[in-house]
Amino acid sequence: MHKRLAWYEQVCLDARPAKYRLARRVTCNVDLGGAPDQVLWREHWHLSERARTLREEFDSGTRDLADLPLARPSFVDLKVELLSRTIRYCTFCEWRCKVDRVSATKKGACKLDSTSRVSTWFLHFGEEPPLVGRGGSGTIFFGSCNFRCVFCQNWDISQDPTSGAPIDPRQLALVMKNLRAEGASNVNFVGGEPTPNLQTIVQAMNQLDINVPMLWNSNMYCSEESMQIIADLIDIWLPDFKYGNDKCAIRLSKVPRYFEVVSRNHQFAHSNGDIIIRHLVLPNHIECCTKPVLSWISDHCPRALVNIMGQYHPDNRVPAEGSKYSDITRRPTREEMQAAYEYADELGLVYAPVS
Repeated sequence: MHKRLAWYEQVCLDARPAKYRLARRVTCNVDLGGAPDQVLWREHWHLSERARTLREEFDSGTRDLADLPLARPSFVDLKVELLSRTIRYCTFCEWRCKVDRVSATKKGACKLDSTSRVSTWFLHFGEEPPLVGRGGSGTIFFGSCNFRCVFCQNWDISQDPTSGAPIDPRQLALVMKNLRAEGASNVNFVGGEPTPNLQTIVQAMNQLDINVPMLWNSNMYCSEESMQIIADLIDIWLPDFKYGNDKCAIRLSKVPRYFEVVSRNHQFAHSNGDIIIRHLVLPNHIECCTKPVLSWISDHCPRALVNIMGQYHPDNRVPAEGSKYSDITRRPTREEMQAAYEYADELGLVYAPVS
């Protein structure tokens, strides 16, 4: 295990409690049903500081989970309440559609109502070795996405909001528990994209009391509010940093304000836990995307491990619409990958171990 993943490793080995378990032991001191939103968010800020202090106490060996009973109501109960309100004018991600996903009279960018859908879950041995361990990563694939990547390799689930089977928080908690019992090193929320399913994910954590690291595997287009919600619950971040500029993001993923939003969220994640940043090298995008992304990581996320990924291949709309996307109709060349690695070496970036 890598020294930069020290907290994650300790949770994997049951030497430290997962962050969500600590958050369930931090007492909320406001009326969840009656308090206005601004009061709940003010309390959230205070409890986040309390949870951070508690984690530091566990890191120093001065605390024992057995001495901390479950709180009623807890910090996680507060998060559940905030999410149950927010989903009625949804701002889970930076599209900020503000649609009422409960009544579902109108759909937002993710095209989802308030029901989460999962296409599959399994022990995944194809992730980075620190995340696989001996038992695999307990990967849960949620349907739908808030991006429209023309080259998406999971397009069959990411672009279809009806893909997968409906799942409620109790069922999701059972899936998480079973994955850990089968040997999973972590619970890996992925998709599609997990962000539109925050209400189900956090409620499931609130019904779970096994020790397992929570892993956020995301395109990182979360809103600031969503990042604040999950920062106290996620033990290790596995974010994707695709583009070095907004022009490429608009053209290839149909998403605005990409660099501003995703860089902000990477920096926030970096300050709130262990992190492995993935960058998928696109052919003909070394200068416009790969180098700016790696340079930004070097300047703003010095503790991050980096996985420079070379497995891009044309998929989804690219083969059929190749004339529109002629720059990405092939795999990256050996020379392009070498250029990416050499630039990372110049910057002094530290690679995540890969299989």
